[in-house]
Amino acid sequence: MMHILHLDSAITADASVSRQLTADIVARLKDGDPQATVSYRDLNEGVPAIDTTWFRAVRVGTETPTPEEEARVETSDKLLAEVQDADVLVIGLPVYNFSIPAQLKNWLDQIARAGVSFRYTAEGPEGLLKGKRAFVAYTAAGTPLGSDLDHASGYLRHMLGFLGITDVTFVPADGLAMDRAAGMARAQAALNKIAA
Repeated sequence: MMHILHLDSAITADASVSRQLTADIVARLKDGDPQATVSYRDLNEGVPAIDTTWFRAVRVGTETPTPEEEARVETSDKLLAEVQDADVLVIGLPVYNFSIPAQLKNWLDQIARAGVSFRYTAEGPEGLLKGKRAFVAYTAAGTPLGSDLDHASGYLRHMLGFLGITDVTFVPADGLAMDRAAGMARAQAALNKIAA
């Protein structure tokens, strides 16, 4: 039975196209596998940025952690466990200022953990979250997917691949400020190709 991790990161609430698309992707996957289960996380509700306390608690570890350090470890462990437990990730990627939302970057920083989600080998880094698929709802007012202005999709694809998730499909609704109908048509064409 497939387990889906559904992640939204848009700040635009009900007006969000990426939220609409991630819901559509999840629905398509569930149509293909009615027994599929879904876990949902709205990254816009807050993902702490990593900092010195996080580094000391999560990366270094201390013999007598403070309550604050324990909380940092618990948060990071929980976010990573959600990914480890998933077969498929559905990620909302609205493009803000040509890149990914800060809360999505924070999430990536929380789950990118040496020795847990990736490791260093003599041949270079190896992702440890292999065997998963990712579907990314890419939305942008004026940044075409894959263009020189797009500093979001390549970074997210690289980070997922670094963690071992190399089967990544983008569902793009781009150029929405110039031609919303055409952008949504591109997204619909990509949605039509999704099968569980």
